[in-house]
Amino acid sequence: MPSHGTSAHEHSRSSPTSAPGSFRPSREVTSFAPAAFGYALFATRWLQAPLYFGLVAAQGVYVYKFFNELGKLIVHVINGHADETHVMLAVLKLVDVVMIANLLIMTIVGGYETFVSRINLQGHRDQPEWLSHVNSNVLKVKLATAIVGISSVHLLQMFVDVHHTSQHALLWGTVIHMAFILSAGILAYMSGPMLESRKSDHGCRGHEGGGHADSHGEGNTPLIPKPSAGWHDDATSVGRAASSASAAMSARTSTSASSCGGSGAESRIRAAGFPAPKALEDFDHGYPRSFDREAVAMLGKLDFITAKENVLVIGPSGTGKTHLAVAFGTRACQAGHQVLFATVVEWAARLAVAKAEGRLTEELALLDRYPLLIVDALGYFPLQAEEAQLFFCLVAHRYERGSLIVTSDKPLSGWDLVLSGTAVASAVIDRLVHHSEIISVEGDNYRMRNHGGFGFASSAVR
Repeated sequence: MPSHGTSAHEHSRSSPTSAPGSFRPSREVTSFAPAAFGYALFATRWLQAPLYFGLVAAQGVYVYKFFNELGKLIVHVINGHADETHVMLAVLKLVDVVMIANLLIMTIVGGYETFVSRINLQGHRDQPEWLSHVNSNVLKVKLATAIVGISSVHLLQMFVDVHHTSQHALLWGTVIHMAFILSAGILAYMSGPMLESRKSDHGCRGHEGGGHADSHGEGNTPLIPKPSAGWHDDATSVGRAASSASAAMSARTSTSASSCGGSGAESRIRAAGFPAPKALEDFDHGYPRSFDREAVAMLGKLDFITAKENVLVIGPSGTGKTHLAVAFGTRACQAGHQVLFATVVEWAARLAVAKAEGRLTEELALLDRYPLLIVDALGYFPLQAEEAQLFFCLVAHRYERGSLIVTSDKPLSGWDLVLSGTAVASAVIDRLVHHSEIISVEGDNYRMRNHGGFGFASSAVR
């Protein structure tokens, strides 16, 4: 069986050369000029950088204005020249200045990140939540909302000082404010349902790779059935559960791939088959003894999916590996990616059914529609030789084609015990680790934190 890990670049290097005397212009030569022109155009984005530094200077002007107004207010209050109306107007003016400064911050940081260059904050603890999924649509809606807020403050100032404001000014101030509200509502609508509709159209056309394809699943798509409480002790029941899970996964994949009328992120989350809703914000970062918080924050930006890289989450049972995997998958669904979640036993059962029916290649190709696949609980059960080979086929096929998140309670050095030998384990690890981020979580079982751990000691991750 040919290796699924052979990349397109290797095939292109091994292609036969032209026969003597024939002339075949190189693709690289013919495409050099357009590529160079494209790179030159892309480099012009740096012309915008001075504009953002100009906005930084404007923000400094507003800082000066804020403290100037604050100083005047304090002087008037101390001298007894400020009544309640005067104080309220002065405070509203300060609020107005702060809101405009906030608008400048969103424009500077979000605009630079979106249109010029990625801002690498290395998971800084003060990084704003909205920056992790900023794009032009999010930025436009937030800016429109900020403008409505500023307009509201201006209108409130007019009503507070109504005795010194003409009816003409009040009328036009109200009309302009309502126009801002209407335009913000229209912009929010255009950036929401209409965007989802466009994504659905792309998903229905069946784009290869599926980086942002959005073929939605049905709202009532069943999740993968989970094994019963005694599944750790009964290999037969495990096999039956895995087989039924394989059928459910295949049905869900077919439904998700064929459906074009889903409800956006919620539909993708339902179709992914997550065992429970989880979010990165809910993860207890202070509980693990050893944990790379910066790496997790960077992975939360989902750049690894665009780069078709993998994530390995390794640690003892109960340290939050599945929580992190589901949280990454949920955020990917919210960002427009399709995701499938299953345990390694369920993935092996699904591929075994496909192989038995003579459609393993088609099954692997079908999974190319999903930019992210999650393989949970590798290591809890040793795979049989055929199951390990099928898992290798999945990893090898995904290599540089799509992303995998794999969770395991075994260190990489112990995967040979799980994957039926050193040969398969080495081949799997080689392809998973080549383009990957490895998150090691060390700590005690979080679920047993209030029960004394029942005497089980957590093994260290090597």
